[in-house]
Amino acid sequence: MKTRPQFNLLYLHSHDTGRSIQAHGCSVRTPHLQTLAESGCLFRQAYCTAPTCSPSRAGLLTGETSHQAGMVALAHRGGRLSHPERHLASFLVGHGYETVLAGFEHVGPPDLCGYTRVSDVDRNTGQDVVNYATNFLESVGTEKPFFLDVGFMETHRTEWVSHGFNQERYSPHDGDGNADYVAPPAALPDTPETRRDWLDFQHAVERLDGYYGQILATLDAAGLTENTLIVATTDHGIAFPLHKCSLTSLGTGVFFILRLPGGAKDGMTSDALVSHLDFYPTVCDLLKLEAPSWLQGKSLLPILRGDAESVRDTVFAEVTFHAAFEPKRSARNKDWNYIRNFAAPHTAVLPNCDDGHSKRLLMEKGWAQCIPPVEELYDLHLDPDERINLAADPGYKDILGNMRERLRIWMQQTDDPLLDPNPSVIPLPQTVNTWDQQQPGGGDTASTWDTTDWDRIHHSV
Repeated sequence: MKTRPQFNLLYLHSHDTGRSIQAHGCSVRTPHLQTLAESGCLFRQAYCTAPTCSPSRAGLLTGETSHQAGMVALAHRGGRLSHPERHLASFLVGHGYETVLAGFEHVGPPDLCGYTRVSDVDRNTGQDVVNYATNFLESVGTEKPFFLDVGFMETHRTEWVSHGFNQERYSPHDGDGNADYVAPPAALPDTPETRRDWLDFQHAVERLDGYYGQILATLDAAGLTENTLIVATTDHGIAFPLHKCSLTSLGTGVFFILRLPGGAKDGMTSDALVSHLDFYPTVCDLLKLEAPSWLQGKSLLPILRGDAESVRDTVFAEVTFHAAFEPKRSARNKDWNYIRNFAAPHTAVLPNCDDGHSKRLLMEKGWAQCIPPVEELYDLHLDPDERINLAADPGYKDILGNMRERLRIWMQQTDDPLLDPNPSVIPLPQTVNTWDQQQPGGGDTASTWDTTDWDRIHHSV
């Protein structure tokens, strides 16, 4: 086979999967992701830039914090990149790559982001996405290296339609299993409702893994595996209450697997603190290309080559908009997670959690009346599920002050728009749910965005 001028990139990504895969110890069958992890590197402490869809994806694909990229809201509600030319696809086109999008990206118009070929299949249908990706791999030429971006709707709870979101899409019990013999995810009560919800979610994860398996098998059959950098990840935590849109690890923790060209003989795992921001500079490092000036991440190559145990001591995450306005930021190191809720006090922002059995149960039990605190501080060793808020405890005053200062400096260095009373400094969404609505779609209709809520946060910034 003719030697390519540079290695290929295969980017496999899903919706709302968090760390719910076999390699992270989850009780779900994901043999293909397991095999990939065992031939590459599983980063066990990987975090997204935002626990909300488009902002998270923008962070990975531009190498910028979500607000620096301009993507502070969902793309289908009007969020957009300030500089689409900074997208990884556009960068790679400039270095001789063919850039192919198969399925779902959720960042912006593919042509503006640098994709030279875009699938015309139904993004809701995973097998159609697989077929497009495998057809490309079977017919790819040798003239150019390629960047193949393959995105799946799985394991998103709701179905994408042309004008927004529709009904619950988990396929109830479309695989083996009995809901009586599963345990729900962290932070949720063990009830028939949550167990059924979790079993249906596990079936979606298994379906996703099967899609990955078909693509990886085709890559191997085409003789491309050893010359391809493979990354498999998800945008953020699972679409369950207290997970998606949360700045605890339940919302920001993601599975993140990298397999270098040539692989790793026995595989490896890393407990280093890493961010999705670190992928773009890692690609630049591997390609021996000068990293663009806007990149905020760190190359992971020193970890992958065994030259360093870590490349950073803090990761940051943010929410500005999901379905509703919920401005908050976090700073996390190995020991502590600090969260600042800039619009607090307010009741739980229910539109920012997708509908489902678990959400309906918590709403029946009074979740809508829960009020998030202004500040949160969690001990990640004694309280790994981040449920005991120490921010008001005087014994943690110095730690609180240190983490608060880390977050303040990061917000200043990255020109966080929450520091600016003029919200026009970034592209804002066109439609936003109000705080008193219960769902992001369906019976609740999002309204045209105004800046009243933005104005009220500045007394606390």
